[in-house]
Order: sequence, then structure tokens, then C-alpha cells
Amino acid sequence: MSECTHDCSTCGQACSERTAPQSFLAAPHEGSHIKHVIAVVSGKGGVGKSMVTSLLAVLAARNGYQTAVLDADITGPSIPKSFGITARATGDETGLDPVVTASGIKVMSLNMLLENDTDPVVWRGPVIAGTVKQFWTDVRWGDVDYMFVDCPPGTGDVPLTVFQSLPVSGVVVVTSPQDLVRMIVGKAVRMAELMNVPVLGLVENMAYFECPNCHTRHAVFGESKARLVADQYGIPAVAQLPLDPALSAAVDAGRAEQVNTDALNALFALLTGEQHA
Repeated sequence: MSECTHDCSTCGQACSERTAPQSFLAAPHEGSHIKHVIAVVSGKGGVGKSMVTSLLAVLAARNGYQTAVLDADITGPSIPKSFGITARATGDETGLDPVVTASGIKVMSLNMLLENDTDPVVWRGPVIAGTVKQFWTDVRWGDVDYMFVDCPPGTGDVPLTVFQSLPVSGVVVVTSPQDLVRMIVGKAVRMAELMNVPVLGLVENMAYFECPNCHTRHAVFGESKARLVADQYGIPAVAQLPLDPALSAAVDAGRAEQVNTDALNALFALLTGEQHA
């Protein structure tokens, strides 16, 4: 067992000092009024989770929702780059203000607080988890219909903090077609179940490559396992994103708000339907 930090909100262990049951939900900043929080998670890195988070936020903004992105991937923040954000977050003794993108999406990420984007964050888990919590409690988000939380991969301190400290409405799991995925998705799904948070959708990124000439689809990383995995774990919605160099290049260049794809439309309709049902 790791050394006790006396912060039960970032700990999954059961011990004599824990008083149960109890809620670890943290109150948001008094200047924040957030209706729905959607966590975007993945069991492993490199599957395009941050891209999916960015595209869902763009879709929400285009549909007229007040939208925000909380970048909880403290050691590998990439949300600012997806939106081409170079400005630094500002604030005063009463709180921090998120940076607002061209289409009105509010964003907070640690990279917007560092002097240089490439400065490494060499922090231990409890400090990282505490920073994510502060992004919820100390940032003046204002009125937000949908907040998308870009979680780091895995099932460690930060996803646990997000699930316990924020009122998460549901989870979107991002994955890729490889056989290993079934096991990895299972870990993310079971963590959500332990936290009593519903898994609303599964996004399979790099699902196929479509030839620009003949429009034949090729399963570069193997045949899709998305529907099989979704059925196995009772996930209601499945979306597939193609292996598209133009899509990746646009997000990498900070043009996420200019991307036009209908691949996530059905999933987004389910997310909003679930929340308003």
C-alpha cells in the first residue's frame, strides 16, 4: 500500500481512517454554473482521446450549447494546441478565468499557466490530482451547458479525482481497433461502474482508412471490434472515426473548430438526449 496522504478524495483504498459512506464532490467556483460534465477517458494512450474531446466540444458549440473543456491531462496537455490557443490564463485573488476560443469554447489547461509550453510537469500523483480539482473549484467557468473533461489515459489518481470530485453525468471511452482493446476498454468501463457513472458511448478512432480514389475502406489496424465490445459492456452508442491524415493535421495545427465531420453526430445526439431525458 502506498503512503497515506490523508486525502481520501484521491485514494481508492479502504482503511480505518476512512469514514464511509461519504461524498467527495467538490463545490465549483461561485462564478460557475455547469449543467453537465462528460468525462472522456481511455484505457491506454495514443488513441486520440484529446482529439475526440475537442471534436465533441466543437460539436456542442455548433449546436448552440455553452461549452467548456477542462484539460485534466496535466502531464500531457494537448487541448490548447488543438484549438490553437497561445494565450495564458488570467485571474486574480478570487479565481482564474478560462481562455475562450474563437467559437466561444471555454478552456482551462495547465499549459496555459506555464511559462513555456514545453516545460515538463514533474509532480507526484496527489499534486496532479489536486490541480485538476482546483480547475473545478478555482476557475470562473460562468454558465456552461456541457463541460468535457479530457482525462489522462488509465485508471489512476486523476480519473479517480474527476469521478469523485466532479458531478460527472457520463463517460465516453475512446479506443482503437486492436484486439488488446477489449481488455483495456474493460478496465475503463469497470472503473466507471465502480464510481456509479454511466458509460454513454464508445468512440473507435482510426477505425478504417478510406481510399480517396476508389472510396474502399481498409481496416489498417484490423477489423473493428467496437460493436462487439459495446455489446459486451452494454454501451449504448458507438462512433467510428477514420484514419484521416487531414483530420489529424487540422487538429494538430490548432484548427479543431474548422473540422467538419459527421462521425460523432449520433453519439452527440445520444449524449444530449441522455442528459435531457
